[in-house]
Amino acid sequence: MEYSLPGWLGALVGTIVAVVLYVPAIRIVDRHLRAQGGPLTLEKREDFESRIALVRRSILGIDIAILATLGYWIGKALAGAAGAPALH
Repeated sequence: MEYSLPGWLGALVGTIVAVVLYVPAIRIVDRHLRAQGGPLTLEKREDFESRIALVRRSILGIDIAILATLGYWIGKALAGAAGAPALH
């Protein structure tokens, strides 16, 4: 299997972009979920907070997976177009 250095650099850039996009995305989702929640009892509040934490982790994980993969693919495609060698 061959690995492309530009592909890995693209994946790194994709990961950085994913983290940067995570902050505004999580604010929007958090605001939306809290607006729907309304006043809650203590038990329901704890359950609600744990669900929000799960949603945050899921968004970050999916965001990083998609954008790192896309970054790798773009980096590898650009390297192929430029004729860069692959790493073994």
